[in-house]
Amino acid sequence: MRLAFTFPTPLFRPTTPLRNAALLVALTSLFYFIGAEMRLVSALSLFWPLNGVMAAVFARVVWLNRLRYYAVTWAAMLLYDMITTRWGSASLVINFSNMLFIVLVAQLILRDRRRQSDLPDPLNALRIMCGCLLASLLSALVGALGSEGITRQTFWPLYADWFSEQFSTGVLLLPCLLTLRLPCAPLRAPPAAGLPLLGLALAIAASVAIGGAGSLAFPLPALIWCAVRYSLATTCLLTLLTGALEIILVANGSIDIAAGAALTTDMMFSARLGIAVMAICPVMVAVSMAAIHALIKQVSLRADYDFLTRVYSRSGLYEALRRQPEEQTGPAMTVMLLDIDYFKRINDEYGHECGDRMLADFAGKVQEMVGDAGLVARMGGEEFAVVLVASGGAEGFALAERIRQAVASHPFQWRQHPLRLTVSIGLGSGQGPSRTLTESVNTLLAEADEFLYRAKKAGRNRTHARSVKGTTAMSAPAAE
Repeated sequence: MRLAFTFPTPLFRPTTPLRNAALLVALTSLFYFIGAEMRLVSALSLFWPLNGVMAAVFARVVWLNRLRYYAVTWAAMLLYDMITTRWGSASLVINFSNMLFIVLVAQLILRDRRRQSDLPDPLNALRIMCGCLLASLLSALVGALGSEGITRQTFWPLYADWFSEQFSTGVLLLPCLLTLRLPCAPLRAPPAAGLPLLGLALAIAASVAIGGAGSLAFPLPALIWCAVRYSLATTCLLTLLTGALEIILVANGSIDIAAGAALTTDMMFSARLGIAVMAICPVMVAVSMAAIHALIKQVSLRADYDFLTRVYSRSGLYEALRRQPEEQTGPAMTVMLLDIDYFKRINDEYGHECGDRMLADFAGKVQEMVGDAGLVARMGGEEFAVVLVASGGAEGFALAERIRQAVASHPFQWRQHPLRLTVSIGLGSGQGPSRTLTESVNTLLAEADEFLYRAKKAGRNRTHARSVKGTTAMSAPAAE
């Protein structure tokens, strides 16, 4: 499955502080409402998305990390409590614990982003989990102290429940929200691309049917399968949905992790921690896969193109030939080898920096003359090849002559000094590929190499090729 994503239209703008404040109030109120509607034990929530969502917002929009915007978010929480609860001064402490989680996680993510060049991506994914762990430990301490007056639970059960909820929700939400993109093109996927999703659905169904604490880990293999097949953003979203669904199924008894016993806070503590640890595994795999794919693409590009001249390398030429559509190959083809005359003198007189510049400029000139008619590659040193997969000997010879004359008349510049280059060219021409295109090119390269040798032996700045009658067709520079 290949998905195309782009950044969503920015909701927040640096030039509209009132709009930003209103959006923060709206987001805070919305996710406060969602969490409040999922309360499990007295004032505590089964799933509290507010802190994870707001931490992601502050992490993604760097310039929002100002005291006034933190204050607006906290004030929105206090206002919601004032309208919907009777917690009084306890609301100050409880919502301060929420802000503590939000600020700590956002700042840790921003710190890692600044150090991104020094840290590999999988380690960053692990550090998100560590940041959630640290923030959850500290915010749970404040939250549990503030909640003792509004619930019948004692401090340690409150601390365990608060910590496990904050940690599990943060680990589930943050990777998804930090990689969230909007689709920028229609999503097209073959039917087989849906198999990991089917496996994930069957794994969740097995968790419900079998039960027990171990059933919580049933979706893990399917999630790892998703991580290998899908993009990082898609994997994070599926991980979030799976973890949240399992928490809800455990809470309402659909997944019975302790047969014959009613759900207690201690069991919820175990379930949340297990799901949180499970959730980070596919995220790390997905990040690793994304890094591997990017590395493979980068290595492939470096192997296919000559770094100095920006034309194909020898291996890149053969790879391009393998990708050449059959309908673009003609009944006849031509291969030419070009060698810059007396190139060693340029390196000796002006230095290798000048030599590199001349190679790049020469390759650019040849590419300009060839255009879309063929493939240009650097075979090594000052030797280049041009492959015309749909041109006969006469057409190839005419193009080679245009290249030779263009190079001879072009004033190559080096530090405001014009340098004149000439090139010797040998051609090999024949019928289109009888077996494979690469085998035909290899045969014609050998012929072109022979005629290049003749051109250089005849005095350079010449084009040599086999004529129709089997004799040598050649050109010579115009007399000065």
